[in-house]
Amino acid sequence: MLTIENLQKTYGDNVVFKNLNLTVNDGEVLSVVGPSGIGKTTFLKILTGLETADGGRLQVGDRELAVTNLRQSPEIGVIFQDFNLFPQYTVLENVALAPQMVNGVARKQAEAEALDLLDSLGMAGKETLYPYQLSGGQKQRVAIARALAMNPQILAYDEPTSALDEFSTQQVVQVVQTLKQRGVTQIVITHDLPFAQQIADRTFDFKTEVER
Repeated sequence: MLTIENLQKTYGDNVVFKNLNLTVNDGEVLSVVGPSGIGKTTFLKILTGLETADGGRLQVGDRELAVTNLRQSPEIGVIFQDFNLFPQYTVLENVALAPQMVNGVARKQAEAEALDLLDSLGMAGKETLYPYQLSGGQKQRVAIARALAMNPQILAYDEPTSALDEFSTQQVVQVVQTLKQRGVTQIVITHDLPFAQQIADRTFDFKTEVER
């Protein structure tokens, strides 16, 4: 379970949000919606430790995470809207790299686990391709597999359909639903309301539910 209490963020005199309170249950898919520029991505960066908050409390399971300092947050995996795949590496290498470099997993084990993840996400047979050879939907699935390879408790997406056509968007819908069936907790930042309605157990409207 993710628990957020009284989270606050400002940039100078600009209050991005204050007194943000939110609970996400295990296995839940939560869509965080709202127009561009309202603070959704800042919120996601704070969750994942890439940005600091000015105050508040953040807890994943039994562990409280510091919000006023930058940190590594292996509990929360993130998929950015531009995928951030390494262009010089194959699909398999992109997925297997972090477990080896960060967690010290042996190469053969990391690659075997990466292949299993790719297969489960409909990417079997694509492991030797490079990112430029993939469609947008395929890149998104590789990015999801890479995040899952680190065994996070929560998977967070930043505008996962922003650069995708309708067909690729439906592929992402299927992946989110498949992961939900496996009990993966997911937070999806989006301004795409039809997409949010297809995937979410619950919607958190950033515009109306967050103080500024």
